[in-house]
Amino acid sequence: MKFQIGDKVLVRHSEEEGEVVDIINSKMVMVDVRGVKFPAYADQLDFPYFKQFTEKKLFPEKKQKKFIDQLPRDKKPDTTRKETGMWLTFLPVFDSDEFGDDVVESLKVHLVNGNSAGYRFNYKLQYLGKQGFELGNEVLGFQDFYLHDIPFENLNDSPVFEFDFIPLVADKKLADHFESSVKLKPKQVFTRIEDIKKKGEATFSYKLFDQFPVRAVEEKMEFAPLSAAGYKIYEASKARQHLEQARYEVDLHIEKLSDNWKNMSNFEILTLQLATLEKYIDINMAHRLPSMIVIHGVGTGKLRDEIHEILRIKRGIKSFIHQYDPRYGYGATEIYFQY
Repeated sequence: MKFQIGDKVLVRHSEEEGEVVDIINSKMVMVDVRGVKFPAYADQLDFPYFKQFTEKKLFPEKKQKKFIDQLPRDKKPDTTRKETGMWLTFLPVFDSDEFGDDVVESLKVHLVNGNSAGYRFNYKLQYLGKQGFELGNEVLGFQDFYLHDIPFENLNDSPVFEFDFIPLVADKKLADHFESSVKLKPKQVFTRIEDIKKKGEATFSYKLFDQFPVRAVEEKMEFAPLSAAGYKIYEASKARQHLEQARYEVDLHIEKLSDNWKNMSNFEILTLQLATLEKYIDINMAHRLPSMIVIHGVGTGKLRDEIHEILRIKRGIKSFIHQYDPRYGYGATEIYFQY
């Protein structure tokens, strides 16, 4: 390694001087420039001594006298900083394999706040619908927060990074909270890593939001004209009693859903099965059921895979389990809700 912790360095592309505060790997270091820390490749840095030597003049120029009326007026420094939003940033950590090629060993995950406001956040990482990591903390304005590392091979388990943000300073104009998530796909990440390697950059990022959303204005609706026109008006507190009855167990075998299934194409059958699944998930959640069972059978596994893909991204699903059960064998999945 060319540099060590504590070395003064010069960032080549910006001509700024900084200090090495951490060694990431054999090719990358963490640099601190005026309080801002960022990763950089060693070949993007140099020692500042040559620049300092060439800028120092052996015989300094004689200063000319200036009168008071020739001095420029002091200008207030521009302390404004452009806000760039909230980002989820990944720093690939490289290592060399037995053939000397660079391979990604892990990803360092950072929450980067490019806005002036600070936020509390609740963070969850899920793999294939199952909880992998959870954290609650605060990120201040124009600062970043290190979350954790994830092994690179874990990208094959479809990781989903979920956040729930709450402003640190209460503001009646802003929403109470805001949820955002990022789902990584291996092919997508490989492409991003190749891009940053070509550009000589150290990280790639996904934006979670630009500005924290404002509070939605509730529009008051006059129900008297609707009632006079013959429409039935229900109280929200009693709306649940007008919903279709909840079903803890939902059988998606097509013969249970349609009498005319023999005249349907495979696509029409699958579409009806998935629509029925989503319908009863919504109904059961409206009735506040803690869980439900969906029976999909074994078959080729196509229906099961489509169901699991929906459950991984559908809001309100806490987790789901597909394992042997004496009642259904491997032909059913149990779903747990969160409220």
